[in-house]
Amino acid sequence: MSRFSTNCRVGAVALSAAVAVCTAPQLADPSAAANDAGRAIVRPARAACVPVARWTTRRLAAQTVVVPVEETDVGAAEPEVSRGAGGVILFGSSAPTDLHRGLAALRRAVPGGLGLSVMTDEEGGGVQRMANLVGNLPWPRYMARHWTRTRITNRVAAVATNMAAAGVNVDLAPVVDVDGRNVLPGATDPDGVRSFGGRTAVVSADGVAYMRGLRRGGVLPVLKHFPGLGGASQNTDYGTATTLPWSRLRKVGLPPFVAGIRAGAPAIMISNAVVPGLTRLPASLSPAAIRGELVRTLHFAGLIVTDSLTAGAISQAGFHVPRAALFAVRAGADMVLYSAGSPAAAARIFHSVVAREVNAVAHGALGRSRLVAAARAALTARGVTACG
Repeated sequence: MSRFSTNCRVGAVALSAAVAVCTAPQLADPSAAANDAGRAIVRPARAACVPVARWTTRRLAAQTVVVPVEETDVGAAEPEVSRGAGGVILFGSSAPTDLHRGLAALRRAVPGGLGLSVMTDEEGGGVQRMANLVGNLPWPRYMARHWTRTRITNRVAAVATNMAAAGVNVDLAPVVDVDGRNVLPGATDPDGVRSFGGRTAVVSADGVAYMRGLRRGGVLPVLKHFPGLGGASQNTDYGTATTLPWSRLRKVGLPPFVAGIRAGAPAIMISNAVVPGLTRLPASLSPAAIRGELVRTLHFAGLIVTDSLTAGAISQAGFHVPRAALFAVRAGADMVLYSAGSPAAAARIFHSVVAREVNAVAHGALGRSRLVAAARAALTARGVTACG
C-alpha cells in the first residue's frame, strides 16, 4: 500500500494502547468554545462575504477537491492550493514539530486569503497520525468501556486544542458506526474497535461527546461513515462491500448520525458501501443516500465529504476518481477525498477532477448551482461567509 493510502495499518495492539500507526486523513471546525489560538488558525481574517456565485466554474470545481499530502512535506500541495483546492488531507504517522509553519505557508498560497481545510484522521488507538505532536487517545472502544462521557469530551478537547495550534482544523472523526465486534480494523471489518461498540444508544452518546470535544478545541468534527458501516460485509478500502439491509440499518446504524445532527454536527462523511434496499451505487455516489436521506429526510445542512474515492469499492463499481468525483458532487457531496502514490499523482488527479466537473457543467451533466452550493458549504465550514 502506498504511503498516500487511506487504509489503516494497525498491529496487534491492546485496546488500551494509546499509540499505533495508521494512514488516514481529517478536518477541523471553528466553534464558539474554541480557544483564541484555534480560532486564529481556523478563521481567515476577512469581514466581507464572498460572492461565490460569480466565481468561474473552474474555481468552484477546485473548491470541491481535497488534495492528499504527507504531513512531513505539506508544501508539496502548494501548486494545487494556489489553484483553489478547497483543502488538503494529511497522511503519515509522525508529524514534524514545525508543522504549523508549513501549514501557515500553505495557507498563504490560498487565492483571496479564504482559508484552507486541513484534514487528518485522529480517531484514537491505531488511527492516529500526529499523536507525537498533539497527544494520544486510546481506541474508541476503550473510551466507551472505561471513560465517562465528560472525560471523553475533555480528553478529546485537549488533543483538538493541540491540533488547532498545529494548523489542523478538521478531524475525520468520530466514527459513529455501530459495531460490536471486538477486533482490530482490517480487510474483513472496517470498524471493530474503532467503534464505540455494538449498542446504538452508547455509540450515539459517546459520538456526541467526542464531537463536542473536537469543537471545544477548535477543530471541525466529521461524523463517519454515513449511513452506518457497522456490520458491513468487508472493508470498502479493499473492494465492494454491503451494509446491513436499509430496513435494519435505519434502526441500528442511523440513530448515531441523527443524534449528531441534533447536537449540531457540522460535517458528515459518506461511506463507500452499497446499502441494500436504498442504493445499488456506493453511498458516496448515491443521490438516494446523500440528497435523499441525509439532506431531505434528516435535514442536514452542513458539510458533506466523501470517503476516499480511490477505495477498492469505488474502482470495483467501475469508477475512476474523476468520474466518481462527478457522481459524488452531483449526488450532493461538497468535497471529495482521494489518495495518491506521490505529489505528482495527487496533482494529476486534482486537475483531472476539476476538468471533469468543468466539462460536465459545460455539457449540462452537472448543474453549476450544485458547485456553487458545494463551495458555500466548504467556505462556511471554515468560517467564511459566502453570498451572492
